[in-house]
Amino acid sequence: MGTGRLYAAVAAGGFRRYATYRTATAAGVFTNTVFGLILAYTYLALWHEQPHLGGYDEAQALTYVWTGQALLMTVSVMGGGFEDELIERIRTGDIAIDLYRPADLQLWWLAADLGRALFHLLARGAIPMAAGALLFPLALPGSPQVWVAFLTAVLLGTVVSFAIRYLVALSAFWLMDGAGVAQISWIVAMFCSGMLLPLNVFPGVLGEIVRALPWASLIQAPTDVLLGTADPVAVYARQLAWAAVLLTAGRMLQSAATRRVVVQGG
Repeated sequence: MGTGRLYAAVAAGGFRRYATYRTATAAGVFTNTVFGLILAYTYLALWHEQPHLGGYDEAQALTYVWTGQALLMTVSVMGGGFEDELIERIRTGDIAIDLYRPADLQLWWLAADLGRALFHLLARGAIPMAAGALLFPLALPGSPQVWVAFLTAVLLGTVVSFAIRYLVALSAFWLMDGAGVAQISWIVAMFCSGMLLPLNVFPGVLGEIVRALPWASLIQAPTDVLLGTADPVAVYARQLAWAAVLLTAGRMLQSAATRRVVVQGG
């Protein structure tokens, strides 16, 4: 099997794996929809007091809410993806088996995570977005080109998210239990991705900092592309830059971790 076909098969396997959890998926769709309703009415109250807050009108703000719910699991803002399994494999020593595979460890997990992301985008993303569109006046684009640009930003955001979570998972080589680091990571992601509140709302230096961090690539950047409030080329450039930096850091940490396993006789 060629390298490309191998990773395509891994991605397909990741998709099928999550597709088997039908009850969990249905519960997740319900949760995303309810949480979306809570946020939508909260945003309506905020924008009633401060119209055009963050540069969005009311319809754009509501669209931001439901796009965030559609992307919450896709870009794995709150974790729960491959990193939990990888941390456990490192803890138990099963990672040594993975290192003997005729495949790159980082690319293997990236392919699996992309398969997971595609499933969540279709299963846990589309339905809450459709519910939001039925219940509220959303500012959804009519141009297919805008949707393609948005999906491209979502793909790049997913890669950035993977790169962050891969670094978190690899920390288990030294900490022996990466649960604490994972919890800190998703708390930071909730705040800095724009999941709870658009990063455009954050004032002054704080706003500049959070918009420059990699987590902004997860929800804020794709949503701005969808709303037409950001230049897609500039968004892609930032996402690609962060993906390159973080994936390279993951590659370097993976190399150091591999040497650690060999030295310990793993």
